[in-house]
Order: sequence, then structure tokens, then C-alpha cells
Amino acid sequence: MSSASCRRVVVRGHVQAVGFRASCRREARRAGVAGWVTNRPDGAVEALFEGPPDAVTAMVAWVRHGPPGARVDDVTEAEEEPRGRNGFDIG
Repeated sequence: MSSASCRRVVVRGHVQAVGFRASCRREARRAGVAGWVTNRPDGAVEALFEGPPDAVTAMVAWVRHGPPGARVDDVTEAEEEPRGRNGFDIG
């Protein structure tokens, strides 16, 4: 059993131009989660979270509502293999 979890999420709704990426990075750093978040050309936000399973689960739960001003309509998620990522980047 791995001590790390990794999940990729795609968040759809009114999620761009509302501070979603910066808020996501702040929450991920607070939770001790590595990875990245980026805007997609289709208007969605995509993120990858890697770290302790409980912290990754908390980040997936956070993106389901996002920061104030966001409206999340749909979140899809997929499990990925942890790769020992460090830091959290905004793309």
C-alpha cells in the first residue's frame, strides 16, 4: 500500500477568472499536497494532486466548490500513479 495518492481532476462551470488557480495552490500548499493547476482552452480548470491520501481527498472535495465567485457544475476525477512530485505550480 502506497503512502501517497495521486488524482487528476477536471472542474467545469464558471471556474476561470475567479481566482480558482491561485486559491487552489494556496489550499494545496496548506494541505501539504504537490501537483499543478491550469486553465484549459475549453473553459475548464484541470489539476493534479499528489500527497497523503487524506490530503488529496480533501483537495478533491475543495474543488467541488472552489473559491468564492466560482460556480462548479461538474468534477471528473481519475486516479494516477504517484511520482514523488514536489511543490505546487500554476500553469
